[in-house]
Amino acid sequence: MAAQKIIIDTDPGIDDAMAIHQSFADTRLEVIGLTTIFGNVYVNQATRNALWLAEQGAYKCAVSEGAAKPIIQKMNTPSFHVHGAQGFGNFIDINPSGKADPRPAHVFLSETIRANPNEIILCPIGPLSNIANLLEYDPDIVNHLKKVVIMGGAVYVPGNVTSFAEANFWNDPHAAEKVLAADWEIDLIGLDVTSTIQFPPKVFLEGAEKSPIIGGFISNISEFYIKFYEGIVGKTVCLMHDPAAIMAITDPDIFTFQKAPLSVILEGEKVGNSFVSENLERRPVNVAVNVDAKAAQRKFISIFSQADSAYKKRLNSQGNKKL
Repeated sequence: MAAQKIIIDTDPGIDDAMAIHQSFADTRLEVIGLTTIFGNVYVNQATRNALWLAEQGAYKCAVSEGAAKPIIQKMNTPSFHVHGAQGFGNFIDINPSGKADPRPAHVFLSETIRANPNEIILCPIGPLSNIANLLEYDPDIVNHLKKVVIMGGAVYVPGNVTSFAEANFWNDPHAAEKVLAADWEIDLIGLDVTSTIQFPPKVFLEGAEKSPIIGGFISNISEFYIKFYEGIVGKTVCLMHDPAAIMAITDPDIFTFQKAPLSVILEGEKVGNSFVSENLERRPVNVAVNVDAKAAQRKFISIFSQADSAYKKRLNSQGNKKL
């Protein structure tokens, strides 16, 4: 069976790095591009980090830089307290040798999706500005994409940056509203499920033991992330937001979905809040409302146990024997 083609729109970010390496290691997926966005870090940092992750994993995929700010509202400060000043906790040796694709993200997305009609799943795991810009640039793109799987929103549970809003939607609510209103299939993997996927340090230590190169890096950066979440949830765990979106592509059977049309509040105290819309003409979104968190943990460990093996195979196929 052919691997599922995906493009990840990302603001790396610790859990973004986890999700990207998870995708690189999973033979069921073919990552054909990373597009970058502000959010956890500034967009130039996001592009640098994405380039570096691809090089670290010896993974050949395009990286295209996207929006530096929201489509309408003023930009919020990046989440450095969650992800560190450079995006990877205390890890700062981030010096990629490659360059980004010269096309802006929305152009790269349009041209790549149209070159692979109805084959690509687009997986945004940051603010949705690039995806809104894609819809503005190429409205008919909705007819050429297989599906959109979004990490964002909090429909039936409280938010995480405010009582009402999840971070990605809060960072660009107008973009989120535009994307949710579009006529394409969306799976929404929001805080309704990601807040229940809580991994303790032993998960990352096991990954590091089985894959010292890639798993070791993930274990390293997880320490900063876990320390942040200790102060939030009162346990020595971290919440696996972005990896959950990748799992929704590879293992949708561990999720339970409900269909509902959604909208986003654009201003005021509840800005960024995602809620069930009364507009019944709007295409319903597949909202993830439950997940088997233990199965998610088992699958994550399984993928990262083979991360170094997949990495070494890619190196060898490229004629590089230096491991």
